[in-house]
Amino acid sequence: MDIFGMSVGVLLQVILVDILLSGDNAVLIALAAKNLEGSQRKKAVAYGTVGAVALRLVFAFVIVYLLKIPFIHAIGGILLLKIALDLIVQNSEDGHVKSSTTLWGAVKTIVLADALMSLDNVVALAGIAHGFLPILCGVMISIPLIVWGSTYIMKLMDKFPVITTIGAALLAWTAASMIVHDEMIGFIFSSKMISYIFQIVVTIGLVVVGQVISKKQAKVQENIEVESQRQSV
Repeated sequence: MDIFGMSVGVLLQVILVDILLSGDNAVLIALAAKNLEGSQRKKAVAYGTVGAVALRLVFAFVIVYLLKIPFIHAIGGILLLKIALDLIVQNSEDGHVKSSTTLWGAVKTIVLADALMSLDNVVALAGIAHGFLPILCGVMISIPLIVWGSTYIMKLMDKFPVITTIGAALLAWTAASMIVHDEMIGFIFSSKMISYIFQIVVTIGLVVVGQVISKKQAKVQENIEVESQRQSV
């Protein structure tokens, strides 16, 4: 049985894979928008999701050409690591260092990071779908999950701040996975053991570095506030 020229089996596979892959995207949106006010938060989720989905569809059109770019996965992974580190530092539990509270700052983070992660998503979907229409259907069906998921995760982050660090660690793991699977340097990680060790080390290392930077920035901010109070007396 076909739907819009696609077999039901292929369409169901695409939808399932896209839903599974959307988990990272929901975490990303939640991390980027969690410090905004209520109405701004909703707008960031909406605008960020629209921008991210649009880029994913563009990638579906040009995936064949993107994959010819040398080190494309490794470069994307490194850039995603930088974003994950920024999210850890900016969303520190300490309270002295706050993430961007501007709507467009959050949207920019969402779209950029999602664009990097979407490369792997589209590659996986293209391997199943072998066409643009099934990918389009899968993406459109997964949008509600991304929006609902990110909103729910933000509520959890408000109650349990440690989830912010866990979410950033998940992005770091995704970034390390992109580097491991880059065709140009994949031979270095030919052993699954080596690749897993690399991903674990990168993820833990990024979280530790992020926490250290956060504490240093919080200390500097505290000293500035103390000095400011002294001068005002």
